[in-house]
Amino acid sequence: MTKYIVLGRFQPFHMGHAHLVKSAHGMLSSGDELVLAIGSKQAEWEPDNPWTAIERQAMIQAWADAEEVVCSIVAIDDINDPPNWVSHASKTHGIGTLVTTDTATSNLYKEAQFEVKDVEMNERERLEGWRVRQTAKMLSTVYDDDAVREVLKASIPQPVIEWLIENDALFRLSTFETGVYAG
Repeated sequence: MTKYIVLGRFQPFHMGHAHLVKSAHGMLSSGDELVLAIGSKQAEWEPDNPWTAIERQAMIQAWADAEEVVCSIVAIDDINDPPNWVSHASKTHGIGTLVTTDTATSNLYKEAQFEVKDVEMNERERLEGWRVRQTAKMLSTVYDDDAVREVLKASIPQPVIEWLIENDALFRLSTFETGVYAG
């Protein structure tokens, strides 16, 4: 049995993440486990990290259920200490094979003697997290759910879009520049 680990902040879970998770899922054999590790657990309610770890887990689970991807989802506090990150994170996500598109993360895990499967990035330029968040921010005060769906479908999977709409989770993106707390 092998544990495959996908690590990300998932702010929000977007098409690039979906590509990475599907790639990892495709590596599974009978009895293997897929673990999605949400990094920066403590980061929330800020421009680069607008959603809580619990919200990110709910987004991912909505997508996984729709895609019939069976996985465990865990959350890990960021310690801002790359040399000790793998030791810290593995206490939560366990030991296994890291599946990643990120070179720096790949190198950290390889140095810690983890097996690593590097996956080619999928449309990196278009699917960078900050770009996805900026697009969502532009839509955060649009009260036409169909228009929101139409624009976001290029970068965010449909089940996550629905989660964002149903939970009014886009609104807080409009509050960061004004200093208004959307809680």
